[in-house]
Amino acid sequence: MSTATAVRSLASRAPALLHERQFRRYWTGQTVSLFGDEVSYLAVPLTAVLVLHVGPTGMGWLRFAGLLPALLFSLPAGAWADRRGRRRQTMIAADLVRAALMASLPLGYALGVLTFAQLCVVVFAVGTLAVVFDVCNATLFVSLVTPEQYVAGNSLTNGSRAFSFVAGPSAGGLLVQLLAAPLALLTDALSYLASASQLARIAPVEPPAAERGKGQLTAGLRFIARSPLLRAMLASVATINFFNFIFNTLLVLYVVGELGLSAGTLGLVIGAGAFGSLLGAVISGRIVRAIGVGPALTVGAVAFPAPLVLVPLAGGPTPLLLGTFAAAEFLAGLGVMLLDISAGSLQAAIIPNALRSRVSGAFRTVNYGVRPLGALAGGFLGSTIGLRPALWVATLAGTLGFLWLLPSPVPRTRELPTSP
Repeated sequence: MSTATAVRSLASRAPALLHERQFRRYWTGQTVSLFGDEVSYLAVPLTAVLVLHVGPTGMGWLRFAGLLPALLFSLPAGAWADRRGRRRQTMIAADLVRAALMASLPLGYALGVLTFAQLCVVVFAVGTLAVVFDVCNATLFVSLVTPEQYVAGNSLTNGSRAFSFVAGPSAGGLLVQLLAAPLALLTDALSYLASASQLARIAPVEPPAAERGKGQLTAGLRFIARSPLLRAMLASVATINFFNFIFNTLLVLYVVGELGLSAGTLGLVIGAGAFGSLLGAVISGRIVRAIGVGPALTVGAVAFPAPLVLVPLAGGPTPLLLGTFAAAEFLAGLGVMLLDISAGSLQAAIIPNALRSRVSGAFRTVNYGVRPLGALAGGFLGSTIGLRPALWVATLAGTLGFLWLLPSPVPRTRELPTSP
């Protein structure tokens, strides 16, 4: 078989959506940007530790600076995006400014003027622009795909996210070793430029700008409050997120500090979760088609947090301990993809285009806003009742998040609604 024939054969097996030029360009930009974000997720804290010699308190402030914009700005950003329209142009501008901000860190390092204050400001500003980008992206996505393609489209974008979980940290670690932690951040700056370039090459028909009037800021919250589906989904995922951030806050301290495992071993265990996410992105579309979108979402709301109970439960010889941890991360990674793909598809189907950015902003305000609260609660519980008991609280309580869904229409919603 010739090379050209092999390429054509591989192309013919690609998902149907990737044969559509506009979506393919959009997806390519998203994939590159997500990869760059994962490089930064490792390189930013390493810059703080290795270059600026920041301690635990400083690391807490750095993480808080990255999480705070979702709580502060999701609601006004959604209202502004719907009122302004031209969301693709806004996303391009957000990418370009983020590229400049990330590039300022290696530049400051090269000039010998990089400070912790600059690092925190950049992380906060990039997080703010990510909020703007994401609330616009919710509308742009449905401008590129038809309702029948929502599950397939969400599977592809979440597949890119899962791939970035696998490849991004490894590439980030390698770049930090070869260059230096701040210089590795150039990868993220370049990924934003790549995303902006791909967005500039598409021209989807976007919904018109919303009319000006009173109540624009709270319109998204009011829509969620009136929707039994969205109301239950938000309560469920926010509960899971809150307790999952308690878990994430304590995991490294528990595994490395209390159990004495190495950081490298922990990285391998967490990598199992990334492979679980990758598998979940591949099979979630089939599960949704087989059992229905609402039942799949309900299963995902259990399958994501429930395996993490294995972490405080684990004990015994080191090989058994590592196997149990890896199984927990792998199964949780698979479950979170099923939850995210189902929830994303259902949201795309039931939110009207005229309100999409505002509803997305309101949803993010609650769902992402609980994350810094969960991190604070994790620190409090870990210091008062101990790491292992706190992990029991986090994992068991997080598993109960699916209960919000049971009295709602979600478990009975097998097909995506045909109109908002």
